[in-house]
Amino acid sequence: MSDVLGAINDVIWSDWLVYLCLAAGVYFSVRSRFMQVRHFKGMIHQLVRGETSPSGVSSFQALAMSLSGRVGTGNIAGVATAIAFGGPGAMFWMWMVAFLGASTSFVESTLGQIYKTRDPLTGEYRGGPAYYLSRALAHTRAAGIFKVYGYVFAAVTVLACGVLLPGVQANSMATAIDGAWTVSPWIVAVGAVIVLAFVIIGGVKRIATFASFVVPFMALAYIILALIVVLMNASVLPEVLGMVFRSAFGLDSAFGAVVGLAVMWGVKRGVYSNEAGQGTGPHAAAAAEVSHPAKQGLVQAFAVYVDTLFVCSATGFLILSTGAYRVFHGGSEDGGVLAEGGLLSATAVVGPQFVQEGFDSAFSGFGASFIAFSLIFFCLTTIIAYYYMAETNLRFLVGNSSTTLIPGIKASIGRVTTMALQVAILIAVAYGTVNTAADAWLMGDIGVGLMAWLNIIGILILQQPAYKALRDFERQKKLGIDPVFDPKALNIVGATFWESYDRDRSKEPVA
Repeated sequence: MSDVLGAINDVIWSDWLVYLCLAAGVYFSVRSRFMQVRHFKGMIHQLVRGETSPSGVSSFQALAMSLSGRVGTGNIAGVATAIAFGGPGAMFWMWMVAFLGASTSFVESTLGQIYKTRDPLTGEYRGGPAYYLSRALAHTRAAGIFKVYGYVFAAVTVLACGVLLPGVQANSMATAIDGAWTVSPWIVAVGAVIVLAFVIIGGVKRIATFASFVVPFMALAYIILALIVVLMNASVLPEVLGMVFRSAFGLDSAFGAVVGLAVMWGVKRGVYSNEAGQGTGPHAAAAAEVSHPAKQGLVQAFAVYVDTLFVCSATGFLILSTGAYRVFHGGSEDGGVLAEGGLLSATAVVGPQFVQEGFDSAFSGFGASFIAFSLIFFCLTTIIAYYYMAETNLRFLVGNSSTTLIPGIKASIGRVTTMALQVAILIAVAYGTVNTAADAWLMGDIGVGLMAWLNIIGILILQQPAYKALRDFERQKKLGIDPVFDPKALNIVGATFWESYDRDRSKEPVA
């Protein structure tokens, strides 16, 4: 099984996907005139001015939902694996993916808002790559091709978010808990299933409420404590930065002179963590109540900064400044140890234990428990976000038709399949909790890679409406009014929700 998963992962995560992620980020950055820099203030401004409604959540809640999917085991165990197999230089390429990926996130999330719809079953906003892939060119000769493309993406997302990705989060959580408190993975599995069942059955509103309460608090607490440890080792920071930059360009023989491994693992774990281009962000973006799609595009671009530049950087500096790392030759544990910081115990495995031992170096006996506690919240909220994305794409696939389950009794296919998805993701969590870490990560990487290939190619083709929205947003801001979106005025076809949107209620002076 591991050999099969490894072979599939090698094909999906070839050098071509790495180049595609970086090239798309460069292209979108140049095309938007580096909106991730020009509109940084606007990203913060929109967080505090967001609206809410019975159908949509606030911009902040949508950000929290997005972060709940981004901030997870990738920010802790993922950074550790990037350093272990790509060297300290992998951190630099994670930063590059985040900076460039902010523009990618803007494009995909703005498209998610433009082509969103209202769910006839729940009244909640739904959107994402499947929606814009099937709607943006519905008026052209390519309509049939892109409709099929949308269905393919939706099916892949249901598989990835509903089956492949939850296991990584569950496994890291169980590993950290076992290392801290020696709790059987089976007990962790039962507890996780009970908590997740309560939240995901409550729908988008309960998911958003849970995420907006838990994610900001835990992320801030984690960053603060990690920075305290880093500052306690401030004297080595110049050397740490030197290691990162030298290793990033293959100039440090201690970590191997192979630039490719640093780039590969930096991009691979960067995309896994911040999800820019993967197509997950547009789902949360579409759920927001805003008067203009570009507003939520800016918020989702900021989410990439929070995830990688803040949380992942805190983890990376913690690991490197305390010496809680081990770098393997050839990008694999099978290649033997190439270099190590000297702090790790001989039995420490790649993953949460790197960070746990780093914390322990400053707060003896505290590190293991804190990381376990952090991963409980990070991983649970990430799994909840995965469920929301899987449900959104499942709803796209099956619609709201009814079927006869048994003679004389009809049931909504949407509701029946949603219940089946809820059961499937709970089984995936339980399985991932007790499965091996290597297989869990391989399955997760396959899911991320498949979604990234499909989505990045899609938004490269469909990008034009996002830039029309950006220019329109900037034009209205210059006029001193709160931007409101009118797709007909911009000659954007297929944005059916916005065609009936009440534009007058949001036309007010900008504070």
